[in-house]
Amino acid sequence: MTAQTRDELIEQLKQGVVEFDEDSVVEAAESVVESEYDAYDAVMHGLAEGMNMVGELFTNGTYFVPEVLMSADALYAGLDILRPHVALDESRQIKGSVVIGTVEGDVHDIGKNLVKMMFEIAGFTVYDLGKDVPLDKFVEEQLRTDSEIVCLSAMMTTTMVGMPIVIQKIREKNPNVRIMIGGAPVSADIADKWGADGFAENAPNALEEALRMVGTLKDLQA
Repeated sequence: MTAQTRDELIEQLKQGVVEFDEDSVVEAAESVVESEYDAYDAVMHGLAEGMNMVGELFTNGTYFVPEVLMSADALYAGLDILRPHVALDESRQIKGSVVIGTVEGDVHDIGKNLVKMMFEIAGFTVYDLGKDVPLDKFVEEQLRTDSEIVCLSAMMTTTMVGMPIVIQKIREKNPNVRIMIGGAPVSADIADKWGADGFAENAPNALEEALRMVGTLKDLQA
């Protein structure tokens, strides 16, 4: 049997997540390791991209919560295999920390967990508060950990209204903290209106925004 190329394995990982085919994802992840392809590349362009596609299917009503959960199971099965083989080069070694959680009243955490995974792979120290997090807890945890970034997630319009409250409270305590918001009902316009520093449409975008924020902070400190 001819060994699969990098592109073929990336596609298998992606489609395996979309089709919640855990066996296919595991097979592809093991082949990535055996072939000594870049595990970070496989996570970002295979698993994460597949989960982004699942998010789009969920948003347009093609997928529902059960399908998303099965896709997440497939993603984590692949991640368990690939994560130990992720080699961090200097560009990925970000000495930063982030507080992350889903705001009070909201129990949806699949997107938040995917963003958390991206941060961990990129070398961030992550303080995960979980879901349905009391608004003051974000402020307390930022002060306790002195994290550079706070990430707020919400999947419902009824819960995202807690975000500007958190943003204001954090600004009063520490104006230098960078705050990112994300979730289905959130937009760039809302982020601007509420005074957030960044808006994440998806997990890779959240990581890109976080890297930019940390870089800006380090420039200010220099």
